[in-house]
Amino acid sequence: MSLLGNETDPSAVVQRLRAVTNSHDLDAIVACFASDYRNETPAHPARSFVGNKQVRRNWTQILAAIPDISTEILASAVSGTMVWTEWEHRGTRRDGTAHLMRGVIVFGIAGGLIVSARFFLEPVEEASGDVKAAVQRQVGTGTAS
Repeated sequence: MSLLGNETDPSAVVQRLRAVTNSHDLDAIVACFASDYRNETPAHPARSFVGNKQVRRNWTQILAAIPDISTEILASAVSGTMVWTEWEHRGTRRDGTAHLMRGVIVFGIAGGLIVSARFFLEPVEEASGDVKAAVQRQVGTGTAS
């Protein structure tokens, strides 16, 4: 049993991930994931992967590039072994620019580990225009109502 409660409670597993991420403990981050963890990125299918070794590679880069990264779970809901979470990641990159990502991750939990995720976390960008411009880009027209 960890300081965060029942290790098999799906919500506690995700809260443990948040806590160890904020402590920048790479080994503890990787330990949250099953060895055969499956990450699906539906909006960017080529980014999907299998295995916690890729989790280690990803977080090694993230922690090196954004040494003050902090994460927050803004909202969550549990349905059986699935945990729907809304995240915010903040920090400062080594070049001094701000890092900000927001989005949803839907985790599958089994045996106290994260076994799967559907990943919808994206960098926040504020320069691409309003909703009208976004619709125009999506439908490929020069005008939107």
